[in-house]
Amino acid sequence: MNSKDSSYRIGHRERLRKKFSDGKLVDYELLELLLTYAIPRCDVRPLAHQLMENHGTLYNIITTPIESLMKNKGVKENTAVFIKSIHEIMKRGAKDYLQTKPIFHDYQKLSEYCKVMLYGKQVEEFHILFLDSEYKLLSDDLHSSGTIDWAAVYPREVLKRALELNATSIVMLHNHPQSMTSFSTDDITITTELKNILKTVNIDLFDHLLVSGNIVYSAKNMFLIK
Repeated sequence: MNSKDSSYRIGHRERLRKKFSDGKLVDYELLELLLTYAIPRCDVRPLAHQLMENHGTLYNIITTPIESLMKNKGVKENTAVFIKSIHEIMKRGAKDYLQTKPIFHDYQKLSEYCKVMLYGKQVEEFHILFLDSEYKLLSDDLHSSGTIDWAAVYPREVLKRALELNATSIVMLHNHPQSMTSFSTDDITITTELKNILKTVNIDLFDHLLVSGNIVYSAKNMFLIK
């Protein structure tokens, strides 16, 4: 690259940083700015456009698995890990909040956490969020990982873990990889079964949350938990 190209690249990145400070970056520019730190010696504008075209949104990009990111031409492991580190920071930040505040204190924060954890997953995952007496998060356990439309729940294992943690309530959380699909009959059946088992030892089932696309459904708010 000649000195003219190099000067333009440096100037362009300075302009991106200035626009970031002014809050004026559009999505592909924000991604481009991020990529400049992962790939400092190249013009990353074409790659930023390519990623947006292939994945649609910034959120889709950061929630895409490393292996899938690396299928994009120009994205090597170092860049994919850098992008995914943003997602990991988001997950840990959201989790930290739930560990210091009662989950019902800000249901929006709880919903954001659920989406950060499960949005974009290609198979169903079932998580159990164990809560203390103040409804703060003790642990988020990946209970099971299944197929595109199924993941197992083992009520007695949930009960055992809840007793180990001295949890007083739990939240069930899972995803549907296919967007815009609400709770299935099986989802409600296992919710009722787990609620009844936990009730025998005075542990409350606070809610069952479902991430489907960009929506978080609440069984409690939908009156599906009796």
